[in-house]
Amino acid sequence: MLHVGALRDALFKHLFANHHHGVNILRIEDTDQTRYSPESEAEFISTLEWVGIGFQEGPHIDGPNGPYRQSERKQAGIYQPHIEKLMALGHAYKAFDTPEELAEMRKVQEAAKQSTGYYGGAWRDATPQQVAEAEAAGKPFVIRQRIPRDTVISINDAIRGHVEWDSNTIDDPVLIKADGMPTYHFASMVDDHLMGISHIIRGEEWLSSAPKHAALFDAFGWKRPIFVHCPVIVGTDGKKLSKRHGATRVLDYAAQGYLPGALKNFIALIGWSPGDDREAMTEAELIEAFDLKGLQPSPGKFDIDKLRWLNGLAIRALEPDDLLDVLIDYLHTPYTLDYFNQLEREEGQPDPKQIEQDLLNLDRAISHDRGFALEAIKLEQPRVHTLADFGSACAFFFGDLPHMDEKAVQKWFFQPHTIALFDEMIEKCSTSFGEDTMISDYEAALRGFQEAHGLEKLGPVVHPTRVALTGKTTGPGLFELMGVLGPERMKKRFQHAKELATPA
Repeated sequence: MLHVGALRDALFKHLFANHHHGVNILRIEDTDQTRYSPESEAEFISTLEWVGIGFQEGPHIDGPNGPYRQSERKQAGIYQPHIEKLMALGHAYKAFDTPEELAEMRKVQEAAKQSTGYYGGAWRDATPQQVAEAEAAGKPFVIRQRIPRDTVISINDAIRGHVEWDSNTIDDPVLIKADGMPTYHFASMVDDHLMGISHIIRGEEWLSSAPKHAALFDAFGWKRPIFVHCPVIVGTDGKKLSKRHGATRVLDYAAQGYLPGALKNFIALIGWSPGDDREAMTEAELIEAFDLKGLQPSPGKFDIDKLRWLNGLAIRALEPDDLLDVLIDYLHTPYTLDYFNQLEREEGQPDPKQIEQDLLNLDRAISHDRGFALEAIKLEQPRVHTLADFGSACAFFFGDLPHMDEKAVQKWFFQPHTIALFDEMIEKCSTSFGEDTMISDYEAALRGFQEAHGLEKLGPVVHPTRVALTGKTTGPGLFELMGVLGPERMKKRFQHAKELATPA
């Protein structure tokens, strides 16, 4: 599945290509057919489209450099002449080692505390006669790259600058497997050349493979692309990114209610800086600012709190009507509810089943009365961080009675003046308050009660009123939410609150 690291890799290429008005190509590197999944490929493409990462060429849109799946390119015979040329030039050779021989080679290397790998074996310098005899005997073989020995292989990395290796420490990688399928080391470098790739942007875990790839370009006499090895992503504690840091498949972020623009903004800033202190950036601003000089060699930190902050900003930037449409689309995306339905509850975290139920209730409320739901959403818009937050945040608006926080009830419903407050509010909901009552009128009513009962502060009036209407002690402005609920809904809630506050 598409995860954070692969998303950042794709995003950097998207921003870089767009910054330079270049071409961004989607290539499916499926030479390991045991790991290939058509469903995963489809999810990759649809997820990248959701985030807003576009391509000018690829298997889903075609183009002049197709086919774009390496298995199809192999079937089309694209790689065969290149491996034949490489062997003719003496830069590749057939190796007939059995799995048992390779295992024994590794065992000897480990015992001698040597680097494990294939550095020639019996076949790197085998005679043409030995090779012919092995082939005549029907022995299976792979084709390996002949790495130059006794020299230095170096690259100029766009982030790390000059990097070099002793060629004697680089093993001879397999280029063509025994079944005739090319490996990544071969197919991708050939494709990079044939497709005119100017920059190889990838994670730093591929840095150790760079000398093999550089040597391959040199062996063909091709101009090397520019290597760009991006730093690893770690959690805020500096440790390898894991699920406890918030790392998950990108589709899960969609289900959790993150907006694609906010996620794109956040991912772009992991290991890259625009050169100033900007953090909240639009797609256009990211493209305009993106430069390889802004990439950092040190690990980039994945801070879920920063993602939530950026997402909250994006939600607040939407017009309420547009936000409601975004919410409807979010609620009607099948994976949203499926995600929470399948999620296991973790200690200290909200119950995913309750989140799912709150979202279902929100969807029903929007369908039943869009106008009322819109007013509720407008009140919560300044306070939420994800689309999923709207479910629980707005829950008290819908239904006849809100779920009551027992601690809040115990704290605020048994004050000397509480029943009198509820009685007065019930009476006003029946006689004074109407659909056209102003927010200032609700405030005046509560302040009037405060003065009439000689209360020094408004808090002892506001808090039991809020708990009666919402079931909790926090939320949007009390007078504003009273205006949204209206007298009929409030009357039922005050009556229920009075029952709870009346001694048995």
